[in-house]
Amino acid sequence: MGLEIVAVGAILIFLFNYIGVFSFNKFVDDNKVVFGKLKEDDWDFLVTSRYGDKVDPNVKYQKRVKNAIIVFILLSILVITAVDGINIAIKIVLVLAITYLIFKDDYNKLKNYYKVHLHDINLKLPYYLKSLEILIQHYTVPVAITRSLEEAPEMFKPGLRELIASIDAGDSTIEPYMAFARRYPVRDSMRMMRLLYRLSLGSQERKQEQLIVFSRTISNLQAKSRETKYKERLDKMEKKTMSMLVGTGAGVMVLLLLSILQMFGNL
Repeated sequence: MGLEIVAVGAILIFLFNYIGVFSFNKFVDDNKVVFGKLKEDDWDFLVTSRYGDKVDPNVKYQKRVKNAIIVFILLSILVITAVDGINIAIKIVLVLAITYLIFKDDYNKLKNYYKVHLHDINLKLPYYLKSLEILIQHYTVPVAITRSLEEAPEMFKPGLRELIASIDAGDSTIEPYMAFARRYPVRDSMRMMRLLYRLSLGSQERKQEQLIVFSRTISNLQAKSRETKYKERLDKMEKKTMSMLVGTGAGVMVLLLLSILQMFGNL
């Protein structure tokens, strides 16, 4: 009976929202200050890291809040009508707990994605910096960064656009470079962006000397990246080998056991 009531409730919610009797979007928008207090500090950053400029973090958050409200309403109907023998206070706590877990689900998925994403950044950043180094040999650092944008890996483009915009706006401090490093907080990103900033300030006489230091550091990072890739391949091969050995051993044990059972059956 409880599921039927939930189904009717879901249909009514959809109809009321569709015909304009009650608008979830308007409700969330009118109370965005209240709901905004529940938003995680790194939500906007994680959404941008996952989707780039294609998705507005605020719109995605409002959709997340709207879904949580719908879940809360439907769960309340289900628990109150279908679950007997439980105190109403416990029912409310149960509904709130489940709603909270569902509300946090999108955030946790983005967080897990970002951990994997950071690993990918760690492997690709040295190769992007190498392509940038080649451009710096012919152009100034700001011009080289701008020219590198089109061929840069997709994951770096949002950060590069912000870096370029800050430089074009007249910010000649180290802050735009550090903002890029904070956006991609992987191994040596801070140090590399400091080197890049110093290179942007250097005179033509010192440019070659600084470029050599920059190039040597990039080469070391590329070597570490190759080592990481090689180790990951070895670990993957070892896991596959172990799986094959375990599977083969289990198969042999099963055949041996069946043979013993058959032998005893023939006695």
